[in-house]
Amino acid sequence: MSPEALSAVWLSARVAVAATALNAVIGIPLAYLLARRRFWGRGALDLLVTLPLILPPTVTGYYLIVLLGRRGIVGSVLYEATGWTIAFTWYAAVIAATVMALPLLVRTARAAIESVSRDLEQAAFTLGRSEWQTALTVTLPLARKGILAGLVLAFARALGEFGATLMLAGNIPGRTATVPLAIYTAVQTGETAEVIALVALLTALSCAVLVLAERLGGRAQ
Repeated sequence: MSPEALSAVWLSARVAVAATALNAVIGIPLAYLLARRRFWGRGALDLLVTLPLILPPTVTGYYLIVLLGRRGIVGSVLYEATGWTIAFTWYAAVIAATVMALPLLVRTARAAIESVSRDLEQAAFTLGRSEWQTALTVTLPLARKGILAGLVLAFARALGEFGATLMLAGNIPGRTATVPLAIYTAVQTGETAEVIALVALLTALSCAVLVLAERLGGRAQ
């Protein structure tokens, strides 16, 4: 593979790891909240979290531009305050991958949390444990296999993200060009050998991820 392709592989790995870490920080509490709490706006929050799974990635990418672009709702404030913009940086690729992968983690982790018996939680409450202590010591440990399966799926989704990344981060070789974008560029320029190598790499990783997620999900039952 060319240096540009190797750079894309390294960047994709960094983006996927960072996006998975962000998803863990954001997605697991969200999954617990949706699984165990009843509150005003719960349906709207569930819809908002799930929407990137349904919308075309380019539409999600457009929303991210409206929010975080140089002239976006948040992006313009950031640019005026610091002179820096998230768009067309590798941080933008991380944000795009995080948003697109979040529904997979939340839905998988939520199902795992809902499968934990409430009787076990009630037993912890009677022993004087608070809700957050019960969540950390009872609920989440019992749901860990499903949560890990969700994290694995989120990693794979982040690794293969294309549309939203292209919209928000662009396709800049060495800076924002991830493996899917490098494949797109290689196809456009007729670099067949490089396309085959990158496609084979992503296919092998995707198969490994599916097998791992299936095993974790099966053990979570």
